[in-house]
Amino acid sequence: MARFCCACSPQSSPLTFIPKSSSNFRAFTCSATRLLSIRTPSRRPLSLTATLATVHSAEASGVDSRDKKLLLEVKDLTAVISESKQQILKGVNLVVYEGEVHAVMGKNGSGKSTFSKVLVGHPDYEVTGGTVVFKGENLLDMDPEERALAGLFMSFQSPVEIPGVSNIDFLNMAYNAQRRKLGLPELGPIEFYGYISPKLDIVNMKIDFLNRNVNEGFSGGERKRNEILQLAVLGADLAILDEIDSGLDIDALKDVAKAVNGLLTPVNSVLIITHYLRLLEFIKPTYIHVMEDGRIVKTGDISIAKVLEEEGYKAISEAQL
Repeated sequence: MARFCCACSPQSSPLTFIPKSSSNFRAFTCSATRLLSIRTPSRRPLSLTATLATVHSAEASGVDSRDKKLLLEVKDLTAVISESKQQILKGVNLVVYEGEVHAVMGKNGSGKSTFSKVLVGHPDYEVTGGTVVFKGENLLDMDPEERALAGLFMSFQSPVEIPGVSNIDFLNMAYNAQRRKLGLPELGPIEFYGYISPKLDIVNMKIDFLNRNVNEGFSGGERKRNEILQLAVLGADLAILDEIDSGLDIDALKDVAKAVNGLLTPVNSVLIITHYLRLLEFIKPTYIHVMEDGRIVKTGDISIAKVLEEEGYKAISEAQL
């Protein structure tokens, strides 16, 4: 049983699909085509940023954080599973500045994916303490769709299929919904085709890809490319990529990594959830954080990932003793 966001009726605007069970959390928002829970109306207006600027490549390394703006600040964040009240996050602290790439690593069950889902407002988790400030605003006060409009994007491990909806129609509707929120004129099909066509090169996809239904019959690599295409089209100040490398062969991994690198600018940032060094050899992180038992227990450079690759998480755990 699906329902539609009142702002995005199936007759006139972008599709918002939400299964009856919130545990699946598979909904595409009208604002950012993300897997988000929709709750309307919004409680307060947001100061929207112009996330539709042309994306270009840039190097952000070597810049002192004192010369950059604070983008995300997480302090002592705690959270539980909404239904069982089992505590997963036990005091997460993280600071992200503009132009940085942060990677979060950790064993299965350490809280990595929970952390990312809490940031975007997943209904299966309840925040019980701490603060999250995004671009100077209290992120925890925002509904999921508000967070997307404020510049937060999340790519999930297993993107959902939407039968009967083509990629180009889906992205056109979502992009226009975002433009309406920003007070900008909508793009017609021909204008949007001209806008999106060059972005296919970013993810190494052919033009006929746009006529295929969203993720229907896609390989793992195509699904991940499609996620990055959505990011390229919609833009984000902070992109959260949850195991974007999962299930990819080396060629697909290189394509996805190249696309992410091509979208980096001095004013946006990326938070990567990953298990493997190989992704971080292509997308160079500013910092690597190791999560264990719901906390970030170690922060450093890429040498941490190399230690984990060679010795496993036991090496990090023993170093904390």
